Amino acid sequence: MKNILVTGSNGQLGQAIKKVAVDYPGFTFIYTDFNELDITSEDAVRNFFAQQEIHACVNCAAYTAVDKAEGEEDLAFKLNFEAVLNLATICQEYNTQLVHLSTDYVFNGKQNVPYVETDDASPNSIYGSSKLRGEGAAIGTNPDTIIVRTSWLYSEFGVNFVKRMRELMQEKESLNVVFDQAGTPTYAVDLAKAILDILTKIWDVSGNYGGVYHYSNEGVTSWYDFALAVRELTNASCTVAPITSDMYPTPAKRPAYSVLNKQKIKDTFGMQIPHWRESLKVCIQQL
Repeated sequence: MKNILVTGSNGQLGQAIKKVAVDYPGFTFIYTDFNELDITSEDAVRNFFAQQEIHACVNCAAYTAVDKAEGEEDLAFKLNFEAVLNLATICQEYNTQLVHLSTDYVFNGKQNVPYVETDDASPNSIYGSSKLRGEGAAIGTNPDTIIVRTSWLYSEFGVNFVKRMRELMQEKESLNVVFDQAGTPTYAVDLAKAILDILTKIWDVSGNYGGVYHYSNEGVTSWYDFALAVRELTNASCTVAPITSDMYPTPAKRPAYSVLNKQKIKDTFGMQIPHWRESLKVCIQQL
């Protein structure tokens, strides 16, 4: 039986892990959020690890308020860099496998082919910069760390684009959604399964798995087309119009193109990844 610590367990991915945990009977899960474990405190993390045997830590905790981060740089770096450094340091001390979640926002979006893990990262935002710094801290401190970058996360849990669009389409007759940002939605439940499959594999088949991996659902879309798919699946009558990003200014600049190449994670762990439209259907059914 392997004990897995899930930090930030009240967020979308944490709740998704709770949902799929029943399918992994060989794992025992320890769920924490800030109230149970302050990962920004190295002493708190070390004391927590000293009290129980933890074989893996999945770090779902993060500062994710992309626009607010532009005015809260210190807080963003505290959660996305300093806390990650604490976890990486102590996971290495206790020989605990760290799986850390990162983001497509580490890229500037100026590319026009899917990003591979070795492409230069050059964030446009404080959020992206803090996440990239966290990646460096994790790998630099503990080379066995597995970093999974993902994009456009949504689910039946928490606050996200799909739930917000569904609500707005019930309230409004028309909506404007940007069409000049391309990426791939990621269903948090699919990501949760992928992470637990990774842990299963590394404990079944010895090898050097540390490093950065990309995971999203398959396919490419824009926010506008993503919204249209939500409208279709919810049978909403709301009109959805495409607009450019400059017509919807935000404090943080989004990458115009952030499609992730997932060949590495598929080859390494033998994964089959669902298309985003198929996973969106599943999520809408859950809602």
